[in-house]
Amino acid sequence: MSRSLLRMPNTRLSSKRLQSKPEISMPPSKPELRVFVRRNRLNKPQNDHKPSDLPDIEEFAYKKENGSVQSSEPPANWEKVLEGIRKMRASEDAPVDSMGCEKAGSSLPPKERRFAVLVSALLSSQTKDNVTHGAIQRLLQNDLLTAEAIDRAHEAAIKDLIYPVGFYTRKASNLKKIAKLCLMKYDGDIPSSLEELLLLPGIGPKMAHLVMNVGWDNVQGICVDTHVHRICNRLGWVSQPGRKQKTSSPEETREALQLWLPKEEWVPINPLLVGFGQTICTPVRPRCEMCSVNDVCPSAFKETASPSSKLKKSGRR
Repeated sequence: MSRSLLRMPNTRLSSKRLQSKPEISMPPSKPELRVFVRRNRLNKPQNDHKPSDLPDIEEFAYKKENGSVQSSEPPANWEKVLEGIRKMRASEDAPVDSMGCEKAGSSLPPKERRFAVLVSALLSSQTKDNVTHGAIQRLLQNDLLTAEAIDRAHEAAIKDLIYPVGFYTRKASNLKKIAKLCLMKYDGDIPSSLEELLLLPGIGPKMAHLVMNVGWDNVQGICVDTHVHRICNRLGWVSQPGRKQKTSSPEETREALQLWLPKEEWVPINPLLVGFGQTICTPVRPRCEMCSVNDVCPSAFKETASPSSKLKKSGRR
């Protein structure tokens, strides 16, 4: 009797535990959902196995977090600054004014001119305008500025003619490939869409937008090179709202600039700022003392190491 009585409490206790287990196991379902959502947001690279529509939404959020989605609010005084730069560029004495990609093949028929603009855009990467212009002139003088002629020519001959443009060996190879594609797919002409231009070897967004603007008179975006990228950041035109963080690439600058700059300015802004960058707002030691908009430029005199320039800052208009 005593042994059975002792066993009874143990049996009741164990039965109570068994009955209470379902009640304890039910509530954790909500915390599990919260943890899952947090992991989905924080560990973005782990979402590759998710359905294709989910990464698109997360990608947009990810871009917004990193600042590539910006405010469309125009910067203060931008019209005054733009007008001031136009006045400084009125003499059109910069290399881009006579030797830029826009000038390539200007005397040729439309089809040949479009191909010349494409070739000039390809050669212009990491190369000064006067060097690109010289290479285009040599190709033209040797009747090698059409898709048919480049396709027939030896790559070594093209390489010799375009030297000393930057990466001339790779560009000669790309020119041969582009010529072949243009002949096979476009009857010797060039692609008429931004998407197709970007599929050509060696052609990036800056070049594609330039070719669309100049070759096809079809404005789909701003052509942003290193000059435009640098100057827009110096002027504070593309800084991150509230964070004063500069854009990190020409493509980011293009996206930010297109959010607020009126479309009628999308084509002229490139040669305008490129020439300004070649003559006054230079990459190294910008000539802030010569700039008529230095009173509204947030970067004025900050990149000039010369002590005399710092003295001039106090007397500027």
